[in-house]
Amino acid sequence: MLRQYELVDRVLSYDPNADEALLNRAYVFSVNAHGTQKRASGDPYFSHPIQVAGILTELHLDDQTIATAILHDTVEDTVATIEQITQLFGPDVARLVDGVTKLSKIEAQTENERAAENLRKFLLAMSGDIRVLLVKLADRLHNMRTLHHIAKPEKRRRIARETMDIYAPLAERIGMYEFMKEMQTLAFAQLEPEAYESITRRLDSLKTDGGGDRIAKIGSGLKLLLGRHGIDADISGREKHPYSIWRKMQERHISFEQLSDIMAFRAIVPTEQDCYAALGQIHRRWPMVPGRFKDYISTPKRNGYRSLHTSVIHADNTRVEIQIRTEEMHEEAELGLAAHWAYKQDHRQIRVKPETQVSWIRDLVEILDTTESPEELLEHTKMAMYQDRIFAFTPKGELIQLPKGATPVDFAYAVHTDLGDQAVGAKVNGRVVQLRTPIENGDQVQILRSKAQEPQPAWLNFAITGKALAGIRRHLRMKERVETQALGRKIYDELVGRLPATMAADAQKAALTRLKIADEVALMEAIARRRVTDAQVMEALMPGSAGADALRELPPQSSAISIRGLTPGVAFDLAECCHPVPGDRIVGLRRPDAGIEVHTIDCPVLAAADDADWVDLAWGDKTEGATGRILVEVKNEPGALGTIATIIGAQMANIVNLRLDNRDTGFHTNTIDVEVHDVQHLMRVIAALRAADAVNAVERV
Repeated sequence: MLRQYELVDRVLSYDPNADEALLNRAYVFSVNAHGTQKRASGDPYFSHPIQVAGILTELHLDDQTIATAILHDTVEDTVATIEQITQLFGPDVARLVDGVTKLSKIEAQTENERAAENLRKFLLAMSGDIRVLLVKLADRLHNMRTLHHIAKPEKRRRIARETMDIYAPLAERIGMYEFMKEMQTLAFAQLEPEAYESITRRLDSLKTDGGGDRIAKIGSGLKLLLGRHGIDADISGREKHPYSIWRKMQERHISFEQLSDIMAFRAIVPTEQDCYAALGQIHRRWPMVPGRFKDYISTPKRNGYRSLHTSVIHADNTRVEIQIRTEEMHEEAELGLAAHWAYKQDHRQIRVKPETQVSWIRDLVEILDTTESPEELLEHTKMAMYQDRIFAFTPKGELIQLPKGATPVDFAYAVHTDLGDQAVGAKVNGRVVQLRTPIENGDQVQILRSKAQEPQPAWLNFAITGKALAGIRRHLRMKERVETQALGRKIYDELVGRLPATMAADAQKAALTRLKIADEVALMEAIARRRVTDAQVMEALMPGSAGADALRELPPQSSAISIRGLTPGVAFDLAECCHPVPGDRIVGLRRPDAGIEVHTIDCPVLAAADDADWVDLAWGDKTEGATGRILVEVKNEPGALGTIATIIGAQMANIVNLRLDNRDTGFHTNTIDVEVHDVQHLMRVIAALRAADAVNAVERV
C-alpha cells in the first residue's frame, strides 16, 4: 500500500502546483473513517481507496480527482457524510464523491431492477463530470486485481460478468484501452478459467520456443526499415491479450494454432505526415492483408482515438498487426478522455466538458429518458457502449459513426430523434433502398421523411442501436397508451349503458375510491387491460347492479405469451383456425365490438375478413405455452398411440388435447394439440413423429 508521503510525492512529481494539504487531509480522513474495517484479503479497508488513488496518479490526474479516489468509499461504507466532505474538502470534491457514492455496486444481472437503477445513476453522474467515471473505473480495476481473495466462486463470477458487460466497454468507449484490456483479462480468467489457462500456457510456450525473440526480431526489422527512409520510429511489440485471442477463436471458429495474427506492433513517429509515410514503406515491404487497413486519423473513433491500423503478411506467412501514431496520439490512446484532465507540461489541465467531447454520453442520457423497463435500459446501454463501428456520411458531409449492421433507421436516429420518427425511406449513394438495408462503410445516406410517418413496430426487427430502439419503443408505448385509454373508454361507456338506472353525477369518483384506482385515465387503462372485470366496474359505479360476488378482488392478469404491436394487457386470442406459434409470421384482426385475433400470415380466414382491420404484429419475449395443432395418421395396431405420446414427450413437448377424427381398418387419424416453445420446436416434433414406424403421415393444421 502507498504511504501518505509516497502518494503525495507521486502527484507533486507531475503537478508541482497540486494542493498538498488537500491530499494529506484526504489521506488521514480516509484512514480514520475506515478504521478497523477489513477487505476479503485481510488487508485494512483503507488500503483499497489509497491504491485506487495510486492507479489514477499513473494517469497524471488533478488533485481533486486523486482526493475523490481517496475518499470515494467513506460516505457509503463509514459514518462520514457529504456535508463533512463539503466542509473539509470543498464543494467540487464533495460533488465528485457524491457522484461515485450514488453508484454503489451494480448487482448481478439477474437482479435487473437493482442493476438498471444503479446503471441509471451511474450514467447520470458520469454525464455531469467524466472524472466520476475515471474514479469508478480505477475502483473496479483494483477490485478485479484483488478478486481472487473472494471465497465464493459465484460472487467472483458475478463481479467478473459485470466487469465484462459494463466496465470494460465503458473503458473502451472513453479510450482507456489499457484499463479495458486488463479488466477483460482478469474477468476472462474467472469466467472461462480453462480457456484462459490454455491460451496463457500456449503464449508462454511460444515465448520459450523463440516467440519472444521473434517479436524482438520483427520489431528491429521494422525500425531499420523506417530508419532507412528517414523516419525515426519508436517500435514496441507484444502478443495480444488472452481474451482478445479467445474472442477471435470464437468468432472465426478456429483453434489457437490456426490463428495467424497474435502479434501486434506499435510504431510511434514524430508527425502525422510520418504516419502515412511509414504506412507506405511498410506496405511496399510486405503485402497488406485485405480489409484490415483502418485510418482512424482522418476519421477518428467517437472517443477521439486516432491511429493507423494495418495488418501485413510478414516472413513465414505470419500475419502481423501494426499501429502507427504520433506521441500525442499515443497519449490519447493510452489515457483516452483522462488525457483531458491530465497535468500538462505547461502547468495547466485541459478540462473539456464531456458533452462536447463525447457525443455518445448524450445518447446514453437520452436513452435514460426513453426506456421503461430495466431490461431495456441494460440492453440499450450495452449496445451504445460497444464499439465495432462503421462510418457513413450525410448529404452535407457530416460524419456519422454507427455499429456494424446498422440500417438507415439507426442512421436517422443518430442524426436526430425527430428524423428517425419521420423516416419513410432512404437513399444510399443516390439509390433508393429499404429502411432495413444495412449501411456499408463510407456510404452517403439521405433519409426521406414525412410528417405523416411514425415509427413502426417492424423497425424493432432490424434497428440495432440503443438510441433507435429506445426512440421506437418510446413512440410505440405512447401510441399504445392512447389506444388503451380509447379501448377502455369504449368498454366503460358500454358498461354505463348496461346499468339498471341513470348513473349519479359523482358515481365515477366514488367508483375510483371503491376500486382503489387513482384517476379516470388509470381506470380506462385498468378496464382495457382487464385488471378489473366488467362486473367489478358496474358494481363500483352502482352498488348492487352486478351482484355481491363482483366485489372480490382479482389479481392482474398476465399472459404466458406476449405480442408486439398490441397495447399491453389488451385482450387477444390465438386463432383456432391456424394455431399460430412463435416463429410464424403473424397478423392481427380487429373486428368491431370484439377482441383481436392473431392469425398466421397465410391463414385462409384473412382473405374473407372484410369487416376487420389488420394489425401489424410480432412475437414478444414471452412464448411459454404456445399450442400448435397437428394431424397424425397412425397404423391401426396396439401401442401406436402410446408410441406417439412417447415421441412427443421425448421432444419436451406436451399434449394438451387429442381427438380421434377418423378410424378405418388400416389407419387412425388423430388431431393433437401440442404445447411447444416455437415453430422450430413444433417442426422437431413433426420430424420425430414422421420417423416413427407406427406413423404413416403427419401434417400441421
